Amino acid sequence: MDNFPTKVDFAILGGGIAGLSAAIGLEKCGAKATVFEAAPAFKPVGAGLVLAPNAIKAYEYLGVHEKVINAGNLLEHFNILSQSGKVITSTLPTSTEQRWSGCSIHRADLHDVLLGELQNTEIYLGKRTLNLEPRGEDQIVHFEDGSKVVAQHVVVAEGIHSPIRSQLLLESRERYAGYTCWRGIANGLNFQGNHSSETWGKNGRFGIVPLNDNRVYWFAVKNATAQSERMRLYTKQDLKLNFKEYHPQVIKTIDSTRQDHIFWNDIMDLKPLSSYAFDKVLLMGDAAHATTPNMGQGACMAIEDAAVLSHCLHTISPVSNAFKQFEKMRMKRTRGIVTQSWSLGKIAQWEHPIGIAVRNTLFRSVPKALSQKQLQKLTDFRLDRASVE
Repeated sequence: MDNFPTKVDFAILGGGIAGLSAAIGLEKCGAKATVFEAAPAFKPVGAGLVLAPNAIKAYEYLGVHEKVINAGNLLEHFNILSQSGKVITSTLPTSTEQRWSGCSIHRADLHDVLLGELQNTEIYLGKRTLNLEPRGEDQIVHFEDGSKVVAQHVVVAEGIHSPIRSQLLLESRERYAGYTCWRGIANGLNFQGNHSSETWGKNGRFGIVPLNDNRVYWFAVKNATAQSERMRLYTKQDLKLNFKEYHPQVIKTIDSTRQDHIFWNDIMDLKPLSSYAFDKVLLMGDAAHATTPNMGQGACMAIEDAAVLSHCLHTISPVSNAFKQFEKMRMKRTRGIVTQSWSLGKIAQWEHPIGIAVRNTLFRSVPKALSQKQLQKLTDFRLDRASVE
């Protein structure tokens, strides 16, 4: 590539939600960033996600929350349902301000918003990283295609399978959670009310999240051995058979999804790390604290990271000190969410009828005030307070 740079100030490795959000944050504080993305092209693939109030607040700091909300669908509340469709527990927004409600959005739509917000950031595709090579005060980033770039600072936002993290922390380990997942987008559905739900039953969990334009993002979770060939080959009919005893919305949602719009992967997280900052190199997003999706906080934590990183770079110098402050502000909160989400997933995946009955009864007995307090602690993001809790 003729215009490929030889040296950059900030190299952001990864052009997903974490990397693009970080690039917006760096532009906000006047830093010059260059994004290197492994994929050869940005394609409208993937499913949906829910941005909890903490992510919306972080995007407000970055100045893009209104565009994100406009591209998504505000959610009124979240229900956990029994297999028959009865409410086990219900969660309302933590604030009376509508802008702090959760927002569901297709990943491709969020990606478009973030790309459209960047003004001075160059993006290079097809740049899958190989390793880092220290050179004096700089880092040489080597890519699999044989190219390289010299960077003064490196932000690693390339996800859970980051080779750079594995190089920096030889002890870092990805963990299989014990269950696998299918995700899809159903079209032409118009479920009543802007609320999302997750149904817990003996054959796994099924989540339903309304998007805009009569689309529904859904996910199905089932206990399985890692990298099961049987699970990989699951079809719509297999999923319908697995969830045939669940309430009607589940089968209706699967029926409204094209087979080629269903994506499968095992659920993994990252065993909590000891460090995120390495002088002029920083891990963020899933490269630093990949979590299981049981608390809906994976993307939210990456977005918080971007806001905190921008704040640190704007208020602290040199950059190595800003990176260290980022680590200080993010370590306890992100480690706590990874741990809580791992534990919640184990409970949610119980299959024995007696265990399910006891679990559902216990969840129903939790006072609403306590549930709201716990939710508020999770989602009440503020740069001066919640980021360090």
